[in-house]
Amino acid sequence: MNGTLESASQLFEDIAQGLVQNPQILDKCDMLVCPASVHLPIVKQTRNEDHAKILIGAQTCSFQDDGAYTGEISATMLKDIGCEYVIIGHSERRIYHRESSVDIGKKVTKAHEHGLVTIICVGEKEDEREEGGAKDVVEEQLHQSMPPGSTPENTVIAYEPVWAIGTGKTATPEDVEDMHAFIREKLKEKLEDSEKVRILYGGSVKPENAADLLNIKNVDGALIGGASLSAESFLGIAKAV
Repeated sequence: MNGTLESASQLFEDIAQGLVQNPQILDKCDMLVCPASVHLPIVKQTRNEDHAKILIGAQTCSFQDDGAYTGEISATMLKDIGCEYVIIGHSERRIYHRESSVDIGKKVTKAHEHGLVTIICVGEKEDEREEGGAKDVVEEQLHQSMPPGSTPENTVIAYEPVWAIGTGKTATPEDVEDMHAFIREKLKEKLEDSEKVRILYGGSVKPENAADLLNIKNVDGALIGGASLSAESFLGIAKAV
């Protein structure tokens, strides 16, 4: 929840220009931006042929298509405005909006129905990790948040240890490798071609640690938080690929 129409447009333009100047980035990775919903129209308008390879997504969606759900935004609305992706179940939504994994599963279903690729977020809190229950938490979140019909084509998983979001803390490479391997094994139980599902890491990713994190087995990309508010930092992480 950051920015203004002007700053959102400028940030997108700065990222796009950075990619024009460093086209090799798009040879190696996909770039996705997920602005606040009120900024989606201006970002969509700013995108031209030079920017066409930058994918656009939203930060959440409703579990319904329409109706008396004041303040919500539906998958149909997101698709209509030109979104291709939507983040669902971010830890901040789970915490501040009390979204359960069952709620998230319903949202994912709606997003898939309307052709959106979902980035499903999972991750444990600090006390859950300290008590030895991190994998149990993540397994349950995966089980309930991924509805029937999830495929490698419409689903991305993002592991975000809650204790490493916006805190400056970062999970150790061993922690990340262990949890991503665990998620990969659980995906094998749920999906065919599960090895094609991208598993992103999110948690204080920045240019200084991106190369080390992205070099870990089963880390297929990054879900970037605060560093995405700076085009230089965002592009710096992409260059680390």
